[in-house]
Amino acid sequence: MEPTLLNIHHGYNFRDLGGYQTADGRRVRPHRLVRSGGLDRLSDRDVAFLHEYGVRVDVDFRTQDERQEKPDRLPASAQYVADPVFSEDKTQVSKTWAEEQRLFSKDAKAGYHNMLRTYRDLALSDSAQKAYREFFDLALGEADHTLLFHCSAGKDRTGMAAVYVLAALGVDQATIRKDYLATNQFIQPALDEVLTQAKKEGGNQNMLQGLTDIWTVYPEYLDTALAAINETYGDMQRYLQEALRLTDHQLTTLRQLYLA
Repeated sequence: MEPTLLNIHHGYNFRDLGGYQTADGRRVRPHRLVRSGGLDRLSDRDVAFLHEYGVRVDVDFRTQDERQEKPDRLPASAQYVADPVFSEDKTQVSKTWAEEQRLFSKDAKAGYHNMLRTYRDLALSDSAQKAYREFFDLALGEADHTLLFHCSAGKDRTGMAAVYVLAALGVDQATIRKDYLATNQFIQPALDEVLTQAKKEGGNQNMLQGLTDIWTVYPEYLDTALAAINETYGDMQRYLQEALRLTDHQLTTLRQLYLA
């Protein structure tokens, strides 16, 4: 199935995970799990839309600096939870122009290699595992409404959260990969904006390539995280149980809550 894109006017990459089929033939319920990019630009109309859609929990994976610079706009009915995956934004999508110049102008592959390192950390770092465990705790406590989870671009920290929750629900790896890569269909307007600004500031070709690589999802990024998981834990199921400490009972509960 194709991803379900929400009708948000002043944000991007807002997607309902509902409809994905599991290995045992069930499907993820709609209006239960929404992944997205930033909420700082939402219009009043968008905020009202999220309320009507049922969003009652907003899980923010961004750092404290990111949250302070671009605070979420969300319905008054939604509980806001700061759940930082990293203490600093390793994905680099929130860096200033000066920081990006220093990082990417001399090496066209700097952005790509940065993302490979980041994805290993998204699987193995203590801070990421703690954040994703809290995410599951929130999901386990949400019986009726929509839980929305996001970072800045909605593709890396959010992307791995989607990988983990879909795996926990029993969705097959091919479908999980397709959902992960679908970000590239929806991130283009944000990437175009970033590249246009970089060109105005005199960014060279190395810079433009580096920015493209940190605003794009590649199969190699996900593969790096999955390889780290398999090398360290054996497989995704053991990762969920040992790294994220989900019990068999909790996995069963998740499936009761989010599958139809």
